[in-house]
Amino acid sequence: MTVDLAQEAISKALSGDWKSACLINQNILNSTPNDIDALNRLARAYSELGKLKKAKSFAQKVLIIDPFNSIASKAIEKWKKLKKGETYCSKPLDPQTFLEEPGKTKIASLMHLGSPKILAKIDAGDEVFLNTHCHKVYVSTKDGKYIGRISDDLSARLRRLIQLGNVYQVCIKSIKNTEVKIFIREVVRSKKLSDTPSFTTEKIDYVSFTPPELVHNKIESDYEISESEEE
Repeated sequence: MTVDLAQEAISKALSGDWKSACLINQNILNSTPNDIDALNRLARAYSELGKLKKAKSFAQKVLIIDPFNSIASKAIEKWKKLKKGETYCSKPLDPQTFLEEPGKTKIASLMHLGSPKILAKIDAGDEVFLNTHCHKVYVSTKDGKYIGRISDDLSARLRRLIQLGNVYQVCIKSIKNTEVKIFIREVVRSKKLSDTPSFTTEKIDYVSFTPPELVHNKIESDYEISESEEE
């Protein structure tokens, strides 16, 4: 029964139904008060609803049970930068969003990060947006708040691909006080670039369900774009 409730709680969180997620996790805790996963989920749900005091209390309870719990400690550190009632809500993303596809996806670290107060309002899974400028590509929240900048070589490639008609979805892969990683997915490929992958495939770490033998090097078209991949 607890396992079923946990799955339901996770499902509600993924769909952005934070009120239901609170109720389900609270039901789990009524029978198992020291369930660390439920406590962390409940803390996250309350934070999404802007109820930081309650969120902190459940995260602190986790640390009483498990002083080295990284999820709770990172959450509390992030919430210190938020005011009461503040939160950053983005539309829920499909869990499949983070599946890697050779040539179509890339994980990149951002440079020159924005204000800690802005970063504190962002969580893994949040959708963010590319902003192309003359020589740089920046990443921002849905309301235009600056998060960080993409490296010069990747910026040059993305600017060119976007100019030629490609469209990308970007979301936060992971976030810490001093490091933000984004996950970039090609969602539309221009007909002009039909044989040109957005990203090179040589260094992709294949997921278990993506057989390497299905990946092959494409011969780029007249729109070939030079790239020096960042690590």
